[in-house]
Amino acid sequence: MSRAGRIRIASGLVVLLALVACDRGSDERADEAGAVVATTAEGTLPAWLAPTDGTDPARWLAGREAGKALPADDPRVRAMATALAGARDGFIEDPRMIANRTVQLGQMLAEAGIGVGYGAILDGLGGIAAERGRRKSLYGEMCQHYYNARMQGADHAAALARLAVPHPVLEGAP
Repeated sequence: MSRAGRIRIASGLVVLLALVACDRGSDERADEAGAVVATTAEGTLPAWLAPTDGTDPARWLAGREAGKALPADDPRVRAMATALAGARDGFIEDPRMIANRTVQLGQMLAEAGIGVGYGAILDGLGGIAAERGRRKSLYGEMCQHYYNARMQGADHAAALARLAVPHPVLEGAP
């Protein structure tokens, strides 16, 4: 692997690790209090969804992909909500973090000249997690493995196929 490739992967890992540090506890406290504070205007698409952001993750994700804010009843928002709900069932992270990580992965791939729709990412990785059954997966970790596979030259289907192969160490795990 070239030095530039290693630097790109290392940079991606740094960004991914920064997002891993998101405070899940603040989400729980906000839910307990029943108060959600919207931090953006209706037509604004923030760079990331913050723990206190009241924006619907599916609407935000569909808007980010479209390049503009979309109305809640837009078919693209409904399709993204379906993809996000399917992914949510297989992963530990909440929908906000899954949406943030999906955008992050999409940006990293775009910087490498690879375009993949957010729905395709969610459906692909969510499908793998669903096959794993009761053991929930880490979405951020799977995103990083997908990114690495793509940087090694695998197309979308081949990268998903690599991720779908059971890891021998995990086979006997509860």
